[in-house]
Amino acid sequence: MSRPLVPGLISEGDTDELFLGPVIGRQLRALTDLAPRPVDVQAVQYGSCRMTKDDSRIRQAIEDLASDCHLIFLHSDHREREKAIRHSAAGIVPLVPVKETEAWLLADVTVWARVPGADTSHLPARPRDVEKISDPKAVLRRVLAGVSHRKVSEHFAFAGDHVGLSVLAQLPAYATWVEATSKALGSHGFL
Repeated sequence: MSRPLVPGLISEGDTDELFLGPVIGRQLRALTDLAPRPVDVQAVQYGSCRMTKDDSRIRQAIEDLASDCHLIFLHSDHREREKAIRHSAAGIVPLVPVKETEAWLLADVTVWARVPGADTSHLPARPRDVEKISDPKAVLRRVLAGVSHRKVSEHFAFAGDHVGLSVLAQLPAYATWVEATSKALGSHGFL
């Protein structure tokens, strides 16, 4: 019999949820595939407020998710990094890129090679170099400038479903999150 694992996410915005929700689910399944007891990773539950709100509202959102979720991820971009770290605790894991989530969307050139009209020439040669991009949102807009059938935000879920986890693992901030997540899974008896 498998044990359910319900993840929660409090993020900065809708597009972060569109990308990070699928990535969290896929990464948790990858981490728990070799668990001694089967784990059934459930759909990500989303917080009732954004990480950009005040601390009391974030604490309330964490408490609300904690009643249903085994692990809660707090996503902030670099400007709100301290807020995610300040609220972390057992079972509450910060999920913070070096700059912005959009950098992680740019890591895997094969994702964008599948999108007709995307210009992959704006992407760095090495995945880990995306964390050095000063304005990842602008680069993502340039990559998708020739794609006429969708808004940039509509590509976030596609990227979350298709980005290679092994590619993301080359990014230091992502690797840090995976390590913290593994520890949290272990302390909660999932690994």
